[in-house]
Amino acid sequence: MRDSTPPMSKVIYFDCFSGISGDMILGALCDAGLDVAQLRAMLNTLPISAWSIDATREVRGWLSGTRMHVVAPEQDTHRHLHDVTAIINAATLPAHVKSQAIAVFTRLAEAEAHIHGVTAEEVHFHEVGALDAIVDIVGIVAGLALLDIEHVYASPLPLGSGWVRAAHGDIPVPAPATLRLLSEANAPIIPDQANFELVTPTGAAVVATLAQFRRPAMHLERIGYGFGKKKTERPNALRVWIGTAQTPVEHVLLIECNIDDQTPEQLAYVCERLMHHGARDVWQTAITMKKGRAAVQLSLLCDADREANLVDLLMRESSTLGIRRQFVERHVAERDIQSVHTAYGLIRVKHKRWHGKRIASAPEYEDCAQAAKAHEVPIQQVYHAVHLALSTQP
Repeated sequence: MRDSTPPMSKVIYFDCFSGISGDMILGALCDAGLDVAQLRAMLNTLPISAWSIDATREVRGWLSGTRMHVVAPEQDTHRHLHDVTAIINAATLPAHVKSQAIAVFTRLAEAEAHIHGVTAEEVHFHEVGALDAIVDIVGIVAGLALLDIEHVYASPLPLGSGWVRAAHGDIPVPAPATLRLLSEANAPIIPDQANFELVTPTGAAVVATLAQFRRPAMHLERIGYGFGKKKTERPNALRVWIGTAQTPVEHVLLIECNIDDQTPEQLAYVCERLMHHGARDVWQTAITMKKGRAAVQLSLLCDADREANLVDLLMRESSTLGIRRQFVERHVAERDIQSVHTAYGLIRVKHKRWHGKRIASAPEYEDCAQAAKAHEVPIQQVYHAVHLALSTQP
């Protein structure tokens, strides 16, 4: 009999109990088995010089882990996005490592652009354009590739408070770029009493670009702890869990109600609010109720910990008098995001995988719509450019 067991994919979970930063990620990856010499060899293909990267074992409080030291000379040059992209593209790196690293920097540029009221290409990278930030971000993506990680997940994030010194002077914590990145990713955050920065812009950009914010089902194989620069009473560390996961069967909550006395405009608003507050999916089905009344069945899928808030929202925003609930199982295809270069800029593409094989790809609508508006071309033309770029990839 042929073995029908799905191939196992490698996953990583960023357990951000004390925040996340670039050096913390690198340290945790090395603590979990990443070979520093292999990482250094990949980074040496970048056309930059006078930098170094080393890992040391440390014990802080009740934890032992790895502290990653990335050293690079300070430079007066403030790079633009195209400068950073050129550096990455000139390296001898796998195509997916380049595209993911560029996608992280693009997210950073877009966040900074929104804050400063300029375009992404006009942004002057300061701290995040420095050599150590380039080594950090490319090193993280390369490290994930060396560990054969296919999917990245992250926990809710504590953000900290207070002030931090930046190129433009003192800025509030969380930094504006950090907050913008996490808001765009609809990232879950949790309260924390720390009076210092827990999530840096680099850490935020990595998880906002690469991670899904949930804990995956996995066969746990190893863990690692990566320390940050700051030494605090509680461990300033990131914990990573690495394991393998089969094509998952997820247990989710199905919530439904019947509505026959609310306008389509109001129901569309309710659906939008449900998605904003954490529903996995929302849909409407035309039904016929008692006395032959035309009505709508409003359905949503969510995680169990979102139930109370979503039920409360449904009761307040819709006219329903009762809500049904049941747990259901669903098969979920694996998916990952890749950014591809087109004549209309960088466009994200969602790849669908089943049993480890890529079976479909779909450009992200929002990116295509934004590019079509910016270049004043039909959106079909942007989609065609994306599919053309995908067809020419090795």
